Amino acid sequence: MMRKTILSAVGGLVIGAAAAGALVAEAQPAPGPDPRPGMEGPAARPHWMGWMHRMRGMQERGPAAPRTFALIYRQADRKLTPPDVQKIAEAFLLWNGNHSWKVTEVAATPDGAIGFALATPEGSVIARFTMDPHTARVTRAG
Repeated sequence: MMRKTILSAVGGLVIGAAAAGALVAEAQPAPGPDPRPGMEGPAARPHWMGWMHRMRGMQERGPAAPRTFALIYRQADRKLTPPDVQKIAEAFLLWNGNHSWKVTEVAATPDGAIGFALATPEGSVIARFTMDPHTARVTRAG
């Protein structure tokens, strides 16, 4: 009789400890004061703050962390050609999960930049950009 009581008590303690451990593992700190009264969730902070938080996380543990590609470094002059710009723009679309838009009208411009357009599958131009062939800086053209 005493043995059953002790075993029941120990079993209860084990179950209680496991439940408490699960609760502690799932516990989150209490949220701080709302930075913008009357707003909740992602709208409570400016868009760029969320973007910066994600970028910081990518630098620390993301797929393109600096130590992952330690053998690859940026050249001072990228020497990009129109086919290079086409590949970069297509890779940008894929990187962001867009499998339907197309990169069109890729050509060098008179000022030395390389222009390109993003278009729908039907061919309607959504936006135009230029990329500096030396720095790879992208600017919206229209």
